[in-house]
Amino acid sequence: MRDIAVFSGSAHPELAEEVCSHLGVPLSPVRVSRFANDCLEVQLQANCRERDVFLVQPLVKPVQEHLVELLMMCDAARGASASRITVVMPHYSYARSDKKDAPRISLGGRLVADLLVAAGASRVLTMTLHSPQVHGFFSVPVDHLHALRELAAHFRQYDLSRTTVVSPDLGNAKEAAHFARLIGAEVAAGAKQRFADDQVRISSVIGDVAGRDVIVLDDEIAKGSTVFALLERLRELDARSIRVACTHGLFAAGALRRLSEQPDVLEIVCTNTVPVPAEEHTGKLRVLSIAPALAEAVRRIHNGESVSALFDAQPIA
Repeated sequence: MRDIAVFSGSAHPELAEEVCSHLGVPLSPVRVSRFANDCLEVQLQANCRERDVFLVQPLVKPVQEHLVELLMMCDAARGASASRITVVMPHYSYARSDKKDAPRISLGGRLVADLLVAAGASRVLTMTLHSPQVHGFFSVPVDHLHALRELAAHFRQYDLSRTTVVSPDLGNAKEAAHFARLIGAEVAAGAKQRFADDQVRISSVIGDVAGRDVIVLDDEIAKGSTVFALLERLRELDARSIRVACTHGLFAAGALRRLSEQPDVLEIVCTNTVPVPAEEHTGKLRVLSIAPALAEAVRRIHNGESVSALFDAQPIA
């Protein structure tokens, strides 16, 4: 592919390498240095002039460090006369800050979107936003992918004749229903109340799970508070087997280890939108690659083709 340059920040260079491998282009080098006063400096070490530039950087821990790095990459590309700058942000962590549910709080999702545009981003490519309406926080075009095709391809290896896809809450029920249609399963949803970041109560499950094989589907798992609360209800309702799936496997505060220790959880499935440290991998974890889908989206953006057509296709090998 001519006239394209792909750069990666320090958040997830392995994913960027994989995307470039599928595109058949080299990953261009980036130098990130720190001054004595703790300020960052970013240099893109390849020609950007009149080129289609893609900057790969999920916002993962340390989020603020990686965000500033991404903003500086945008600014560097703009200053180097890039013809277009696309931020490839597989995980937009600030999407969770999408509403004013308490007095005098900031809308981080919108603020960070404004910062990216101010820094020079021409468009954004992201995956499975926590809330779809966050798409509207950006004043530039946003291509919003999901990982349901990849997840569905994985689960089709099992007997799904008695399977129910369960969303932990009503907010994710539409996504769960879409996934259930892809694999020919039924759908159910939990009635969730959140009292704090890590305090969740699920009072009931709407739908049939008794004696059925359950796939718990969420957009992300951080501390896992929601999933653990849902597991309690599923046990009370006599679910036959339980598998857990999400797009963004953040697994903070030992969540992956604690989930793996649940004897009735047969499998935990996530994608590589965020890096999962090798030392945290367990025998129950399956990490699916979304690099082929991101690469195909990058190719289509570069060539001016439809990205929405990806949703009607089979998983990309």
